[in-house]
Amino acid sequence: MATGEERARLSRETVVDGAMALTDAEGLDGLTIRRLAQHLGVTPMALYWHFKNKDELLDGLADRLWSLVDASVDASAPWPSRLRTLMNSMIEVLRAHPYAAPLMVTTQPEAAQHCFDIMEAALKILGDAGFTPAEGAILCRHGLRTVTTLVVGDPGLKPQLTEEEAEEHLRRKRITLETLSPSRYPCLIAAAGPLTKIDDPEVEFTFGVDLFVAGVEALAARR
Repeated sequence: MATGEERARLSRETVVDGAMALTDAEGLDGLTIRRLAQHLGVTPMALYWHFKNKDELLDGLADRLWSLVDASVDASAPWPSRLRTLMNSMIEVLRAHPYAAPLMVTTQPEAAQHCFDIMEAALKILGDAGFTPAEGAILCRHGLRTVTTLVVGDPGLKPQLTEEEAEEHLRRKRITLETLSPSRYPCLIAAAGPLTKIDDPEVEFTFGVDLFVAGVEALAARR
């Protein structure tokens, strides 16, 4: 059983802090109640005072991610600029905690209520662009998938790999593409280098957000 001392020095916030640190270091697969208890120096029962199971803990982790996103935007700025600012804020948070990023897509809103402020801000921006609430909802879902995929798909992210192992993995992937049939895959061969390595991640993130915002602008212009 959890001791009184353990319960006294633990709070829901400190448990989530520990879960975030452990996830940052070992990924979501490395986050278990037992492993987290070891990380925090308490018994597993001490954690159950705050989270009944791992699913609740993951919900708390997702809620923490949403709470870190800055929903404030300059109301006087053009709506494309506001949308870009909001997306960049999300990317900044997810880049700091890339292993936890998928939780922002998979966790239900009622379990991570800090997302409501971000959703409200996004829907207001899209409403100002002329989209209906139904259209705004669709665009919000695609926008969330866009920022999450940009971070999770970053070749600089090396889960469970050392730097040398990651380089070797990318080298083998490049060789696989370069040695395809030239007559059947000439375009893949020509793009083997860019497909397996990004020299400047900042350019990749900026391009991804610009691409999404440009698409929304094009849709708004057709209305």
